[in-house]
Parts: sequence; C-alpha cells; structure tokens
Amino acid sequence: MSRYSRKSMIVLLCCIAATMNTVSLQAYPLDGADASGIRRLHGYAAQQKTAGPKLAKGALLNTSDIRLALLGASFEKDFDQQPKQEQLQKALESIFKTRDPSYSIVVVDISDPAQIAWAAINPDTKQQAGSVGKMITLAGLFNSLAKAFPKIEDRQRVLRDTMVTAGEWVIADEHKVPFYESDTNSNRFAVPMPSDQFTLFEWMDHVASASSNAAGSVVWREAMLLHQFGARYPLTESEANDFFKTSKGSTLQALSLSVSNEPLQAVGIPEKSMRQGSFWTRTGKRKVPGVESYASPRELARYIVRMEQGLLVDEWSSLEIKKLMYMTKRRYRYVYSPELHQSAVYFKSGSLYQCVAEEGYRCAKYAGNKRNLMNSVAVIESLPGADKPYRYIAVLMSNVLKVNSAWDHASLGAAIHKVILTRSTATVESGASAKQMYDAGKSED
Repeated sequence: MSRYSRKSMIVLLCCIAATMNTVSLQAYPLDGADASGIRRLHGYAAQQKTAGPKLAKGALLNTSDIRLALLGASFEKDFDQQPKQEQLQKALESIFKTRDPSYSIVVVDISDPAQIAWAAINPDTKQQAGSVGKMITLAGLFNSLAKAFPKIEDRQRVLRDTMVTAGEWVIADEHKVPFYESDTNSNRFAVPMPSDQFTLFEWMDHVASASSNAAGSVVWREAMLLHQFGARYPLTESEANDFFKTSKGSTLQALSLSVSNEPLQAVGIPEKSMRQGSFWTRTGKRKVPGVESYASPRELARYIVRMEQGLLVDEWSSLEIKKLMYMTKRRYRYVYSPELHQSAVYFKSGSLYQCVAEEGYRCAKYAGNKRNLMNSVAVIESLPGADKPYRYIAVLMSNVLKVNSAWDHASLGAAIHKVILTRSTATVESGASAKQMYDAGKSED
C-alpha cells in the first residue's frame, strides 16, 4: 500500500497519541466537519444531543462566527512599541507582585482595534515552549502548502483528500486521541500505530486539538516534504522514505528549521526569541537532528496578533489556524474557570514537569520539584451579540516548583479576565480542593 492515497480510496480511521506531559483538548468548530473532512467532529456534535457531558456555551460557535479580529488593520506602531496601558499594567502588577519571579505574562486587549492596549511582566523571559511550539509547526505546514499550491482551492483539496500514513515517526507517544466510528456516530480513543492513517487536515487537527506529539512529528515531516518537493506533493511512501534515508542529517536539520522559521521571520518574529528546534517523538529526533526550542510571551503574543491581522502566511491560513485553536471540548488549565464559560476560547497549552527525590516531597502531575514549566496561550472573546464586547490575548508562562500549575493557571486566568474587563485589580483564588486541582488538569470527560 502506498504511503499516500485519496480519501475516496481509503477509509481507515485511527488514533494519534497525545503529547507527553500535556493533556488533550478538542478544537475546530463542530459544524466544520463536512467542509474540513475532520471526521471526529461528527462524534462531538452527536454528543451534544445525548445525556453525556455538554460543552460550555462559548464552545458552540459556528464556523461563520469565527473571524480575524484585526483583519486589514495596519499599525503605525506594533502593539509592544507603544506605551503599556497604565491601568492595565498596574492591575496586572498587583496580581503578580507577591508571586514567584518565574512568572512572565503578556496581555493584549484588542477589543477596539483602533485602541489596542497591552501590559506585561517579564515579557522576554524565554523557556522551553513545550507543546505551545506546535503552533509554529502549524504555521510551517500552511506556509509550505501555500508555496506549493498558491490557489486556495488546491490547498483545501490537499488538506482534505490526502491520506497520510503515520509511519515510525509516531514512535513513541503514549496518549490517546479521538477517532470517529461511523456505525455508532461517536468517537473512541486509542494509541496510534505506525500503520494508522488520517487525512492531512485531521493530522493538523490532532496537533492543535489533542496536542499530539505523534501528529506534531507527522505534520512537520509533511511540511518538509511540501517545502522540498512543492507541487509534486504528495509523494509515494518509497519516495518519501528514500528522501529522509539518503539526505544528510545536517541537510534535514536545515530544512526543518527553514520550515519552522520562515513564516515567523516573515511577520517579524526573530529566531533568537522563538524557535521550535526539534521533533516531539523519539523517532523524529533520530531522523532529523534538532536544536534547542524556546519561546517568550512577547513573541507568542505577536504570533497571535499576526494571526488576527491575517498576516500569518496569508488571510486564509491565519483563519484556519484560528479555527484549529478554537476549543470545543472540556476546558482545562488556563481556561478552566467558570468565569470563561460564556466566552469563546482559542487555546494552546504546553507543560513539562520533572521530579527528583526529595525528603517530604511526593511527585505529582504538573507539580515537579526540578522543573515545572507551564505555558498557556489564549484568545478570549465575548459571544456574538454581547452587550459589552471584549476580545483579548493572554500569554502566561511559569516555572513554579511544587505547585499544581494546572490549577495555578486556571485561577490566574479567572483573575486576568476580571482585570481585562474592569481595569482594576482582582483576587486570585488560592485555595482549591483536590477535585478542583484534578479537574483543572483533566481534559477528558
């Protein structure tokens, strides 16, 4: 069987593993299943008609409701080249003044495109981006796709109709993601195998929605092939394997970094401030030598601003990336709190925690004592027809040891929401039950 074939010829559904030390969420509007070909959306739409868990109101927007907030807006000064908004800055500082110095945050209020306001604390602190770096991979795929297929209808065809086999690039990823079973009109979850297949768009959906390491490696691989072979894409399995087998490691590394860096540098995001340098799976790292990965809140916020401007690759690609970030599953981490249930949320998160032996300390998920990285990127929007519309970007990064960072980001997310709406300080809810802490880090129902 060839590595690629058209969806009309192959209907083989499978699963992809979710990323190590991250939990999955589900994205893309539920009514986008037919247009995108992302089949697991049918299962989540059907779930809303059963007695099962229901989505927050803010997760039920239609595709037509999702728009780029800054489309066509050109600024005399970029958001961070103008003074910080005084009230917003003071309110933000009041929240973090007694907290761990590892926190870094940027908030950008884009409710009124003519009067963008921003505030920040340690905006240039860099740390390992974790799964947030998968947003870079998405931009890389869309950029390579646009160069190979300038016409949007051709890009849509390639994304929707090209079936891609996982191959050994998915080794090893241990978590589960949903895949659709048409006979029951529902999704089930399973760990991926190298023989599994998804459409290219479904692989991208799993990058954004399930934060899958396996999907991240597959999508990056496909972006490299698109970049290298252009309109010849898709290649046969043997052609693709031969390319990676016969190319020097240094050549593949340079190609992978070009794929990642090119769309960022085109919109003013320098490699020295943000870079995804290595694949997420063990096999991916073995095939393509990597370098250090990192990001800062300032440049992650700039990524989102460029997306909202329609400049991240182009308008069509920017909108598709935003749709992929739209959260249509159980909310967790930064966007867990009830205060955000009435808001539309576009979200990506990544974490990495490590534990070492320490007397009196017990290792816990998202509460490492060696490192405890948590990164959250969110766009929070009021629903259509709101009396007082709001729209803002929040990027929060931390490395607070021995603290449940999932709950920590959730409580901070609620406080920051109040700060944005009122321009006054807010109390961060510090106490939490064991169930609240567990739920804040749990993405599956």
